[in-house]
Order: sequence, then C-alpha cells, then structure tokens
Amino acid sequence: MTHRLTWFEPRRADGQLREFFIAALLDIGASLTLQDADGHYICITSLPPRWPLAAGQEPSDDSIFGPEIGARLKDLKAGLEQPGDGANLEVEPGDDTVFEFRCRLIRMSPDYVCLMTVLVDRTEERRRERLLRALLREVSHRSKNLLAIIQSIAFQTARYSGTLDQFLAKFRGRLHALSTSQDLVTDSSWRGAYFHDLVRQQMEKYVPETANLVHVTGENVLLSPNAALHIGLALHELVVNAISHGDFVSRRAIIEIGCSRLEGPDGEEIRVTWTEPLSPGLTTDLANTKAGRFGSTVLERVVPASVNGRVLHRLEGGSVYYELIFPAELHD
Repeated sequence: MTHRLTWFEPRRADGQLREFFIAALLDIGASLTLQDADGHYICITSLPPRWPLAAGQEPSDDSIFGPEIGARLKDLKAGLEQPGDGANLEVEPGDDTVFEFRCRLIRMSPDYVCLMTVLVDRTEERRRERLLRALLREVSHRSKNLLAIIQSIAFQTARYSGTLDQFLAKFRGRLHALSTSQDLVTDSSWRGAYFHDLVRQQMEKYVPETANLVHVTGENVLLSPNAALHIGLALHELVVNAISHGDFVSRRAIIEIGCSRLEGPDGEEIRVTWTEPLSPGLTTDLANTKAGRFGSTVLERVVPASVNGRVLHRLEGGSVYYELIFPAELHD
C-alpha cells in the first residue's frame, strides 16, 4: 500500500508496524501524540522521562506538561483550522533543557481529522549552537587582536627599516614567528602553548643544525594564547639578535633559556629567562647599537606591556641577559 511518500506491505500485521514505529521514535529521541478533533488523546508514545503519565488519569496537555506549557500548547493548537496547518513551539522547562513541539492537523480519512504532535528534545542541538556562537565570538575577538599585533609590527618595522628590502626581511621573520606561535595555540584548541614547544618552534628556523647549543630548563608551563604570541615574538627577536650580532654558533657557546614559577608580591608569577654568552669584544658594540632598534622595543616595552609583566634586559658580564616576569593567574 502506498500513501504519498510512504509504502508498507498490506499483509503485515498492524501490531508489527506499531512496534516498528515506536522503536524508531525511541531511537531518534522523538515522541508522538495523536488527538482527535475534540482534543482527546488517542495515542501517546515515548514521552521524555520528565513528563511521566499519571496512572489512572486521563491525559491532557495540562496533566502531562503542566499548566504553563499546557496553556501555550492549547493556544497553539487552537490556531490550526485546516488539515495541513502546522505550528511549532519551543519550550525550556528547566534544567537547561529545550524541547520543540511540532503540531499539525492531518486528515486520517475523508471524515476524520486528527491533531498530531511530534515532541523533539533539542537540548544538545541548542548547546552546540551556543558553543558555536561562543567559539565564533572568541575567534572574532582573537582575530582582531592578532590583526592589531600584525599592524603594530608592520608599522614599527617600517619605522626602523632603512630600505624596503630591510623591511621585508624583518617583517617576514616576525610574521613567521607570530604564525608559528599561533599554530601551537590553534592546535591546542585555543588553550595556549607549552613553553618548551614555543622555544622549539622559534629556534628551529634559525639554529636547525645546532639545536644542542640551546638548552631549555625549568617548567614546561602552559602559556595563554596572548602570552604565547608575545613571548614567541620575544624569543624570535632574541635569537635573531644572537645570530646577527653574536658569535655563539662559531664558538659553540650555549644559550640558556629557562622558565620557572615564583611567588610574587601579588601571587604566583612566571619567569622566563634568556642568557646568551658573548665574546668580550662584542659587548660594547651591542650596547652601542641596542638603542633605537625595534627589536629592543619589542623586548623591553611591547611584550611586557602585553602580558602585564616587568622586564630586565642587560648587556653585562660578557652575556646578554633577558628576564620577563608576569602574573601566572592571568597567563597560566
């Protein structure tokens, strides 16, 4: 037998078909009710557990769903006049749950019209929608922050570059440093980046064959997305300066990079350090060229301000020493 888009074998017993439809409704998490033209319930299947049927009581909208939802359902159903008319109602009965009622008048036979209501649990779907909206807002917020960082880097790099080639070389390097840090943040589902991974990402482009010259010690702290981006940028500036002006590679000198927690005046803090040994003759030259470079501005002003921290950057004792301390509760 065929009815519109539905087919079933005429010889199949009604009981078997009824069991099939009830099992299917249970599987998809939907409930089905059927009422006659006077509003009396004819059939109710697989109601959600929060709405149990009272023993010995004739079911009605009020007795099943309560007076508030029942009144809304009766008003909705009263507006259906012709077979084929339908209307939906979404309710939030409590416990962070969401249900949708889909009411429709259907013609069962030429002289017999019934009201069918499909009840669907939309809780998980609505939770996913809220989560997606929150994620989209977060992505938009972080994208704006990232664009602001890129704009600042571009402006300041241009300010301290004498030629277009110098600008392109420096800007590409800084942009690459930012992108590698962002990759770590994205891979962690925006939780941040671990310090050891951040160091490895920033070092491997410049010292791939001499990784043994960079020693990382201390705790492998999970840095927040904002801290990861800016500390990654600081590490980039430090290693570029070491390659450009230092001689640690030729002397096989060891750069020490550390990360540790300490107790500050206002709570736990994170300390990141960089110690780079220099040849005695290079210290004075580096001190003379340090002022007025954007790299120093990044290390001494941009990064500390971005993580609400304080910095110590000095050239003395035959080494470059950089120390950044910032609150752990904000960036852990």
